[in-house]
Amino acid sequence: MIFTLLILLFSIIIHEIAHGSVAYALGDPTAKEAGRLDLNPLKHLDPIGSILLPFFMSLLGGPIIGWAKPVPVNPIYFSDQRWGDLKVALAGPVANFTIALIFGLIIKFISLPEDFLMIATIVVFYNIALGIFNLIPIFPLDGSHVLFALLPERFEELKLLLTQYGFILLLLLIFIIPNGLGWVFTLSERILSFFLA
Repeated sequence: MIFTLLILLFSIIIHEIAHGSVAYALGDPTAKEAGRLDLNPLKHLDPIGSILLPFFMSLLGGPIIGWAKPVPVNPIYFSDQRWGDLKVALAGPVANFTIALIFGLIIKFISLPEDFLMIATIVVFYNIALGIFNLIPIFPLDGSHVLFALLPERFEELKLLLTQYGFILLLLLIFIIPNGLGWVFTLSERILSFFLA
């Protein structure tokens, strides 16, 4: 459990740093000036997503999911005004999928000691799950920003509605809808099984 929580925490932190780094590359210094391009966990902890949610999910005995405090981003600075939001939104999930791929290839092609194999397996599973979870198009997850970037301007009212009620929908998905996140973990297990085969 301790290894799982530590792996989850640093995977989430890398996810957020990826957002801030891409924003910085696009000309936005906000995250850097706020000290958020840093691996120090204390700068990224979110009371609900980093503490309460993982704690309750561990009590329920199922896979754990969570999020960190969002990295501050100011799109006004973006050199790419058309696709800047999309690039920043995708950066976090892509970072998680990249970590999963690296450790997955290590598992598949290198004979590992049993303890390290267990840790690497947890790294792959949770980074796949984090990447998929964050691509769900519910605000404030990254998937909502991807959706908003792709929707034409005539859907502004829909964007506003999803932004206003997104967090409630997210809580319903996690805590109320039976097995609401089950498909995320099932898909993650299937992808993991490819590397373990």
